[in-house]
Amino acid sequence: MLKTIGIILVVVGILVLVIPGIPFTKREKVLDLGPIQATADRQERVWFPPVAGIVVLVVGAGLLVVGVTKNS
Repeated sequence: MLKTIGIILVVVGILVLVIPGIPFTKREKVLDLGPIQATADRQERVWFPPVAGIVVLVVGAGLLVVGVTKNS
């Protein structure tokens, strides 16, 4: 169980370090004049701090080590 969680955390940590953010499209109402409406699509990104990726990676590696030594 610890090895599985450790592997997942290591993979997530690597992904956070490799992909610094997730882009998404946000639709905003620009103009609203009764029946006439105008919207605009804006590209935004959710940024992940590199420290978070390092912490998740280290915790996952620690769980892997504990899981391997616990089974031995």
